[in-house]
Amino acid sequence: MKRTYYIGAGLVAIIGALAVGSHLLEKRAVVEAAGVPAPRFEVDPMWPKPLPNHWVIGSVIGVAADSNDHIWIIHRTGSLDPKEQYLTMKPRAADCCAAAPPILEFNEDGDLIGSWGGPGQGYEWPASNHGIDVDFKGNVWIGGNGRGARPAPLAHDESKMGGAGSVHDSMVLKFTQSGKFLMQIGKPNMSKGSNDVENLRLPAKTLVDPKTNELYVADGYGNRRVIVFDADTGKYKRHWGAYGHKPDDTQLPPYNPNDPPAQQFRTPVHCVDLAKDGLLYVCDRTNDRIQVFRTDGKFVKEAFIEKNTLGDGSVFDIALSKDPQQKYLYVADGSNMKVHVLDRQTLTELTSFGDGGRQPGQFYAVHSIATDSKGNIFTTETYHGQRVQKFVYRGIAPVAKKDQGVVWPPRR
Repeated sequence: MKRTYYIGAGLVAIIGALAVGSHLLEKRAVVEAAGVPAPRFEVDPMWPKPLPNHWVIGSVIGVAADSNDHIWIIHRTGSLDPKEQYLTMKPRAADCCAAAPPILEFNEDGDLIGSWGGPGQGYEWPASNHGIDVDFKGNVWIGGNGRGARPAPLAHDESKMGGAGSVHDSMVLKFTQSGKFLMQIGKPNMSKGSNDVENLRLPAKTLVDPKTNELYVADGYGNRRVIVFDADTGKYKRHWGAYGHKPDDTQLPPYNPNDPPAQQFRTPVHCVDLAKDGLLYVCDRTNDRIQVFRTDGKFVKEAFIEKNTLGDGSVFDIALSKDPQQKYLYVADGSNMKVHVLDRQTLTELTSFGDGGRQPGQFYAVHSIATDSKGNIFTTETYHGQRVQKFVYRGIAPVAKKDQGVVWPPRR
């Protein structure tokens, strides 16, 4: 017996809607499967604005964001070519250009609002300045990695920086935001190695813990340690090497990614950054790794970044995301010319952006990295990169591909 079934128009509409909904859910699942959620950025090719006075900047060796979202950089005036300084020659060779002062302060819009730095009374300016930090009180800290009284080129393979002999830059300096000298820790040419508690040895970067007012120093290009001082008095507190060991200055063999992990830091110990939960992140640059500690020096964990990178290494600098949990870690990789975005808890890489080149969004030796309160990223470039760039935070979104390349803004 043949049976005929009739379906009402309402039921047909429901089935159609369900089919469309199912298709949309499947499409969304495919998109989300393409990548885990991660912060998204676009380069701002118009930031910062041109400098006044025909000023140009050399190798930009540090960047920091203060509590007002002002961006501070430090650069090396001695890294400029002679033809970049025609204006200062005697007799003057041309109308352009001249080296900008070593320390520059920009507002959020990219306007230059402050400039100072260089030798002065009561302190020894580094032969080769390196790193800048603005602490929670507004004080400005810098270090240096100069071996002689005058700046000299660094070894291509910076794992070979930690040799014997005296070095000029055995100190860090503290200033007000207007450039008034406040304190110097360490004296030039006085370093006695990684267990000297009075002097540093080519310190790369600093930070001050707002909870304890303690100064942490990545020390650095000559020593193989993290060292802690009172940020007001300069009194020594504690220090440690890799895995929390007592540091040892024995010269290590060249880095080999197939060897067991080195039990000491290689030079340079290039950065320190502190999360709100008390975890301290240290850049062991030419070992291609991040080591994580408690603030008392107890080792917690480590992770390798681009482990096969030789020469200058991969882990140049670290910055934390600005969400309340600080879920993400941003790693400046000057050899592979990119910024890695990591999950901070697991230290697994979620994505990366950047590529080698001279155009906005590309890098040549990206060296330092910082984040402002809005989550924007600021990077600087050393060697002949000689610039600072801004990457605008565009929220969290699924990552379509692991390596995003140049994050150029779309036409709007």
